[in-house]
Amino acid sequence: MGGGKTTENLALKVLEENRVAVFIVAYNAEKHIESVLNRIPGWVAEKLAEVYVIDDHSSDNTFGVAELADWPKSNAPFRIYRTPYNQGYGGNQRLGYMYAIERGIDIVVLLHGDGQYAPEFLPSILAPYAEGADAVFGSRFMSGFGPLRGGMPFYKWVGNRILTGIQNFFLKTKLSEFHSGYRSYRTSALKCLPFQCNSPWFDFDADIIIQLHAAGMKIVEVPVPTFYGDEVCHVNGPLYAFRCIKAVVKYRLMQYEIFYDPKYDIGKACARIAAVKTADTSLHHFVSTLSLEPGSKLLDIGGDNGHVISASHAQRGIEVTGIDKSECRPENGISRYPVDLDAIWSRQYPAQKYDLAFALDSIEHLRSPESAARQLFECLKNGGKLYASTGNVAYLPLRFMFLFGFFNYGRRGILDSTHFRLFTLGSFRRLFRNAGFRVDEVLGFGPPLRDLGKSTGSFYSIWIWNLLDRICARAARFWPGLFGYQILLVCTRTEAAEDLMQPTFKCNDRDGELPQ
Repeated sequence: MGGGKTTENLALKVLEENRVAVFIVAYNAEKHIESVLNRIPGWVAEKLAEVYVIDDHSSDNTFGVAELADWPKSNAPFRIYRTPYNQGYGGNQRLGYMYAIERGIDIVVLLHGDGQYAPEFLPSILAPYAEGADAVFGSRFMSGFGPLRGGMPFYKWVGNRILTGIQNFFLKTKLSEFHSGYRSYRTSALKCLPFQCNSPWFDFDADIIIQLHAAGMKIVEVPVPTFYGDEVCHVNGPLYAFRCIKAVVKYRLMQYEIFYDPKYDIGKACARIAAVKTADTSLHHFVSTLSLEPGSKLLDIGGDNGHVISASHAQRGIEVTGIDKSECRPENGISRYPVDLDAIWSRQYPAQKYDLAFALDSIEHLRSPESAARQLFECLKNGGKLYASTGNVAYLPLRFMFLFGFFNYGRRGILDSTHFRLFTLGSFRRLFRNAGFRVDEVLGFGPPLRDLGKSTGSFYSIWIWNLLDRICARAARFWPGLFGYQILLVCTRTEAAEDLMQPTFKCNDRDGELPQ
């Protein structure tokens, strides 16, 4: 952004075009709070919409000292608040950002009441907002060894470098520092983040970086000096490092649908897209490449995946009818009907008898799978084929999770939060046998590792994912009940007792009619 003059001009523009507030978090900061206020550049203080201090129930006289601070009347309004009991560093920030949103502030800048971050650098923090930033952080590590010259202990310098490197690795980001307390945000960005769910402790800052990243928001770093004085550090370093690493690991596991935490379910990350898997080891590939007799009538129930897969069969001469809860777009070769799958289907669309049916990852979304299985039986002709799939809740990794007490619903996968019922191989097979089907074949499919691996980018990573995908696919076919991530049943519609009434009694009755 050029020299200091340019920075000041941009900061002035931001101040004139936005309601900017400075939020000072304070805890036992009576020695420094007045100095922090006095060090805010005068021209900035005059243009601010507000400066407010939240004393987090300090045991010293922080509130009283701040209340008596010499704050010129020409400056922005100055307000002081005190929490009824200690909220923690993150809890204090939550209150401060909620306050900024309610007051109609456009940009809120976080300062520490102990003076560790230089108020003189407020123009540098504000300037990037003139160029579209969603959040601006002051980084002490953009100047290499500058933090050491500023008095940062060597062990903290090393710890910061290692921890930042780990966090960048898991988030695939390139921030120079994750642990600066000199931060600012557009409140329009904060409104999109569930920051109220973040940790009330010091790892609040790690949570909010993850949320900004997940939402695809623009974070800008600017260099700020390091200052270590006589302030008291309230952070338990090892515990803080553990929590920060735990946060990024949890977020990364969410991308593979292994873990779920609603505070990271944001923006692009929270889209529940049941993407069709393209790997040749996947269930979707298997079903889409089935050799079906042209001219057959196929009923496809529920799920976007099923529609895409059945569309491939429609192109090969199969007459497809699709029914789903949502509004269905008509497509070439497919008749679609919006149907409440938890009710009686035949009353909601022009029902007929079908040669084939697909129920791909849809039964578990219904309140009564038993009713759906019976209706599938009634929809098919004698000898008709049903292809039904579901996630396997007895999948080996899940068994280990349950052993240690973990049961975590997520956005996708076996423990999808939209699933009403969960199945093992045995219970899924029993569901269709009880409805009258004969289960001809059981196929297990591994997790979609190859499709997940495509997002990694590097040739080596993709090769590893492909190898693991092959191994899991082989194991799933060998022992579907244990190693199958998904289970596919191939069933045949047998003749029901009602179907046998007429031919049985007609053949054995002398009059050729059923007895009255």
